[in-house]
Amino acid sequence: MLPTAGLTLLALFASVALTLAGWGSPLAVEHLAFAVGIVPLIFAAMLHFVPVLTRTGNPGRWPRLLPAAARLAGLLLVAALQGLLPYWLLHPAALADLLLALVLLAWIAARARAALGPSHPGWRWYAAALACLILALAAVLAMTIWPQHWLALRPLRYFHLHLNTLGLVGLAALATLPVLLPTACGKPDPAAADWLRRYLWPALGGVLLIAIGTWHWRSTWYWLLAAAGSGLLLAALFALLRQWGRAFGWRLLLSDGVAVSLLAAVAGLILTLLGGLVHGISPDLARPTLSAWLFGFLLPLVTGALAQLLPVWRWPGPQQPVRLEMRRRLAVGGGWRALLFLAAALLALADHTHLGVIFATAGLLLFAVALLRAALVRGAAR
Repeated sequence: MLPTAGLTLLALFASVALTLAGWGSPLAVEHLAFAVGIVPLIFAAMLHFVPVLTRTGNPGRWPRLLPAAARLAGLLLVAALQGLLPYWLLHPAALADLLLALVLLAWIAARARAALGPSHPGWRWYAAALACLILALAAVLAMTIWPQHWLALRPLRYFHLHLNTLGLVGLAALATLPVLLPTACGKPDPAAADWLRRYLWPALGGVLLIAIGTWHWRSTWYWLLAAAGSGLLLAALFALLRQWGRAFGWRLLLSDGVAVSLLAAVAGLILTLLGGLVHGISPDLARPTLSAWLFGFLLPLVTGALAQLLPVWRWPGPQQPVRLEMRRRLAVGGGWRALLFLAAALLALADHTHLGVIFATAGLLLFAVALLRAALVRGAAR
């Protein structure tokens, strides 16, 4: 897990740096963050959490190869989009990712069937997230297999985008957060499993409605579909926030550097959904972009999750003082990072993306400093 997390952070830093410098194809730079950075990390997180949710053993040797294989497919995709390799290699790269997602989905289903007693409902969210990725990749393959129908299939780009951002990443995050935040706060959330059972289908339905509704976002009827989907997702997110407030108290949530980062990720997703709704009403009031989603949701999610999980991956087993110290150092500055990432998302929605990149870079640099300090924990513990 540690090499996967390190390569993901490297891909995110590179993507933000390339955007700030104005280098590279925007599509290639975006896929550098997503296909090379995020997809392998999500695969690895599923391999980590599914055995816990199903109370089965650790994954075998071959499932552990899936994140690395997904990263290689992502690198091939980015190189093809950038023009470093022939463009036709985009097709086998997308097909490889689709096959890897199918294999991981089959592995998760097998683990659920082999569960000791009732399995935790979180695994179903992971299955739904992978189903969204499979549909998104199928849309890409449809556009490449039938190039003669390019104009008719062009709206599939938005279908692909939303199934990736809200489907794969969004649903996988919402599967993990109800389990991860109580761990970060050091207190149980008795209502977590009930929330996961109650809101899976509304959340998945919301993602699909948004993906279909943005097919022709200028059409009123399609916008109404997207608005209905956003409403379903927002209802689930506000219910989760209300549940966290009752279980942990807002003082604890806002005072812990890890918890506030995870809280900011939910707030950033809400902000992105509201920006899309406002844009549908009046395009001049908000300009929802992939950057707003990246700054407000993805960056606080990844930095917050890694601040909690990296010490566990570094020192697995029983609790140790060095693990607590590493976690403490990674949590330092979490509140400032959350504010910078949310401010970057607001700037992106206001069509000031370049300034937003600067704010997001500042947040990432703060996390880089925390990582460097955390790397010295072993020497400090001695």
